[in-house]
Amino acid sequence: MKTTVPKTIFLLIIIITFFGSINSPTALLLGFVFAIIFKNPFKTKSYKAIHLLLKVAVIGLGFGMLIKETLTTSKQAFSLTFLSIILTVSLGLLLTKLFKIDKKLGHLITSGTSICGGSAIAAIAPVIKADSKPISVALGVVFLLNSVALFVFPAIGHFLHLSQEQFGLWCAIAIHDTSSVVGAALSYGDDALRIATTVKLSRTLWIIPLSILSMFLFKTKGDKIKIPYFILLFVLAIFINSYHIIPFTVTNEIVFYSKRILVVTLFLVGATISTQDLKSTGINPILLALSLWIFISIFSLIYITY
Repeated sequence: MKTTVPKTIFLLIIIITFFGSINSPTALLLGFVFAIIFKNPFKTKSYKAIHLLLKVAVIGLGFGMLIKETLTTSKQAFSLTFLSIILTVSLGLLLTKLFKIDKKLGHLITSGTSICGGSAIAAIAPVIKADSKPISVALGVVFLLNSVALFVFPAIGHFLHLSQEQFGLWCAIAIHDTSSVVGAALSYGDDALRIATTVKLSRTLWIIPLSILSMFLFKTKGDKIKIPYFILLFVLAIFINSYHIIPFTVTNEIVFYSKRILVVTLFLVGATISTQDLKSTGINPILLALSLWIFISIFSLIYITY
């Protein structure tokens, strides 16, 4: 009985989230509140579902994009992406020593902050042979800041009167995890969502050079680099939509339900945030992630607006 009630409520919330009108910040907050009250009865499965559903949602969003616009957006954002990654990784290496944080933990937090949150941490961890504890700590810290960003960024964007183009580029650079990037942009507008998704996924490809750099920093060899292959399917979806291979009515439905899947994903993200894990991390890893986040947010905002 004790486990049946939380499981039932959990599944009902997912159904309501998918078919209802709950927005992305509310879904994330709802998941976090549920985890505090009941504890997630499907925590292990939730982690797997987050990775799968996020990929499905992103691929689906590709059916609402066009090749010409996508290439133009990626080209315009290249210099900012390059500069932000180089500067954030350099600052992360410096602050890891300054805060006296475990080198592998510091590198995982830096990787997650500079590129794409959980995806970067998952890709870099086997390359540097990180244990489960620094991985979970890094994920916990990054997910915490992602949750804050989902609420804070749209508010700042409206306060500064950022255009949808500016906001989409800003959150793609300054918010770590793809789910929160797309979630924040989703609440800002369709143009912001299109730009944020494109720039964030092109940014994800920087996992490859960062993995190679990590091999040299930690002197590891022979480890396979995880390439985010789902991006190829995202590009394929853009091609299909650009050449009208599938009718507009169908692609429009795919995009609509992809957005709903994304909201469900954000509920699952909220439901996997553990307050106990965050308490056990100590203050220094949080200070490292927060410092990097503030730096990349201010730097990219100034670059975009001026």
